[in-house]
Amino acid sequence: MSISPPSYKQNRLKQLRAFCKTVETKNISRAAEKLFLTQPTISLQIKALERELEVIVFERHGPQIRITPDGELLYEIAKPLLEGIDNLAQTFASKSGRLDSGELTIVAGESTILYLLPEFVACFKERHPGIHIKLLNETGRDGLAKLRSDAADFAVGPMVEGQADLEHKPLFSFEQVLIVPLDHPLTRRNKVTLEDISPYGLILPPRQLNHWRTVDLVFEQHGVPYSVVLEAGGWEVIKRYVEQGMGISIVNEICLTGKEKLAVIPLDSYFPRRIYGAVTRRGKFMTPQAQAFLDGMSTFQCTKLPYKLAVAHSRDDDLDPNELDPRHLPKNIVDLD
Repeated sequence: MSISPPSYKQNRLKQLRAFCKTVETKNISRAAEKLFLTQPTISLQIKALERELEVIVFERHGPQIRITPDGELLYEIAKPLLEGIDNLAQTFASKSGRLDSGELTIVAGESTILYLLPEFVACFKERHPGIHIKLLNETGRDGLAKLRSDAADFAVGPMVEGQADLEHKPLFSFEQVLIVPLDHPLTRRNKVTLEDISPYGLILPPRQLNHWRTVDLVFEQHGVPYSVVLEAGGWEVIKRYVEQGMGISIVNEICLTGKEKLAVIPLDSYFPRRIYGAVTRRGKFMTPQAQAFLDGMSTFQCTKLPYKLAVAHSRDDDLDPNELDPRHLPKNIVDLD
């Protein structure tokens, strides 16, 4: 296969943009709208690319198109190239030690934004005040859609399974713990079992959420009954009602600040840890801003760390990373398997 250099009218960059946008929108007309071009122009650019590379990138059935294996391979190669070109100025600034401008968009759920990210965002802003940060409060399918459409640089949240087009870099793991009022009878037990919890009413998030299903599964697997006295949205609401003595709850320790008037009882013999990390689209070009933020998270480049990552029970203490509970240190893929 001999590929001649593209002429002025056969600009390879334009062809690749037209091709990639068509892959992402799954429609030539929508790709044309996104690129502010006409549909015939997009079609001609794709056909010119196919002719030069001597491949077929789309199967065409009337108005319907479907990417071919060669098209998938080309997209895997071309997308990072386009992203690299689009971010050339920022990458150059970073390599030359001038990471002082640009944007960073992170998608995460409310708990992650509220409890895990604040210290890391503050630390990053202190180091790079000129970089504009956007935090998108999205979870589930909506959050993944933001990643796939490149509306966000990366997501931070629980581990994503069964998504071949996404990569997850584990950073932290958190326990599921029992929280009860300070004067609750369970605080006097050396070890609390599910049978001990059973007589007391639980306060849980809405039943359609994954946390409820996890709690239900654990009790069912152990053949222990339980009752829910209150459904409440949001960890802050749940903690407040437990403090008021209206029930007890099983929560993700990510939501604990150390300032609650609650007793925290481990349940690690029953509930698995939840693994949190960075989620990216496979093959995505990582901007210098995004890479700098992830580097800061994975190496704890902060003088103050979130409570749940530290031994100290106060945000007022400056913490040495060497004093961290080793169970909460960043782990690699092998450790987490």
